[in-house]
Amino acid sequence: MASKFAFTLLIIFFISQIYLCFVPKTAGALLAQAPPTNALVLPVLKDGTTSLHIVNILKGTPLKSIPYVVDLNGKFLSFSCEQGYSSSTYNAPICQSTQCSLFGTHFCKKCSSFLTKSGCRNNTCAVIATNPLTRQNVVGEIAQDVVAFQTLENGSNNPRSLAVLRHLMFACVPSSFFQGPLPNNVQGLAGFNQDQTSLPRQLSSKFGLHPKFALCLSSENNETGVIFFGNASYRIASRNDFSQALQYTPLSIGSRGEYFVTIKSIMINHKPVQFNTALLSRTMISTINPYTTLEHSIFQSVTQVFAKEFSAIGASQTNAVSPFGACFNKLPRHVTKDGILGAPIIDFVMQNENVTWSINGSNSLFQARPGIWCLAFVDGGFNPRASIVLGAFQLEDHIVEFDLSRSLLGFTQTVLSKDDSKCSQFNFNSTI
Repeated sequence: MASKFAFTLLIIFFISQIYLCFVPKTAGALLAQAPPTNALVLPVLKDGTTSLHIVNILKGTPLKSIPYVVDLNGKFLSFSCEQGYSSSTYNAPICQSTQCSLFGTHFCKKCSSFLTKSGCRNNTCAVIATNPLTRQNVVGEIAQDVVAFQTLENGSNNPRSLAVLRHLMFACVPSSFFQGPLPNNVQGLAGFNQDQTSLPRQLSSKFGLHPKFALCLSSENNETGVIFFGNASYRIASRNDFSQALQYTPLSIGSRGEYFVTIKSIMINHKPVQFNTALLSRTMISTINPYTTLEHSIFQSVTQVFAKEFSAIGASQTNAVSPFGACFNKLPRHVTKDGILGAPIIDFVMQNENVTWSINGSNSLFQARPGIWCLAFVDGGFNPRASIVLGAFQLEDHIVEFDLSRSLLGFTQTVLSKDDSKCSQFNFNSTI
């Protein structure tokens, strides 16, 4: 009897060893390390050439850091994996699968090559991906693979370990998709919108996180900010927690999953800007637009009032530098880096004057050339899709929280005004 029991244990041992041989060693080790967590964090870098913001996601087996441009209104992750991508955990779901239905596609993809590889497999789900900068459409293949994210202890700003998601869904697209005004090394676009296939939604679903994420984008070229997922304390420097400094306004979702808020009026130095307020439909928030875009008549009114207010305290206006409309070659000496003194304050008034997005010098003036500073707003023409698109430059060095369960946008005023904090101060050093 004892020998039979021993024989059974031996069989179980050999089966377990065979199983471990087929589990990727890196992923297996990380899975063992991944404790329960309420929040995840992801470093986000501002590209000095394009001003786009890039996240590096650990992906595949073995894990490899892959750069993605953050597309706040994108539906899913798009990744160029047809050339040089090798991962033992890559998987392409078959047609008519549950994964296909989540992407809203029921088309099958056929590959013209006789050699199957990542991005070129028959009987897989086809999906159309759109480059938000070039508007180019391509047909891609729905795929899954392992990803890993740093976890965050509640109340801490120090990531402690990696949590692994074994089946993150994305679109595997041709490398030609990433041609155009994108950073040279970028291999993907990371969609953050409301759809189930977006990065925040997948992380929330798979890890059981509160459906919420927050951006803290760095204003400094080639410096790293942070994106929080789930219930996190927004500690940028160890002494500053901005969680209690948030104002909230209703967040609405567009037909394509985009994020909108309502702006009812615009004030400069606490004086209302005169224009046709009927034009103030919903305001879109974008990380792809580098600067805030205004409908033509709103743009003209804002730039004229800003220039008048700025000139009144000693700024000298000069020829405009494209794509801006108002530029200055002499600034008052008392204008500081965070813009608290001197530069006219632009207030986007939300539901009432107690809830305003205030834009001071750090988020309103961009140094277009040596010695020339421009109002960082762009003319959107007469028939833009949204009368105002709040761009990335105006989001930088603010905490911007998207609470998807409560349909609320939370935001702080610039973090630069508090003890010299800035989004690039988040501490990514960890014990992993």
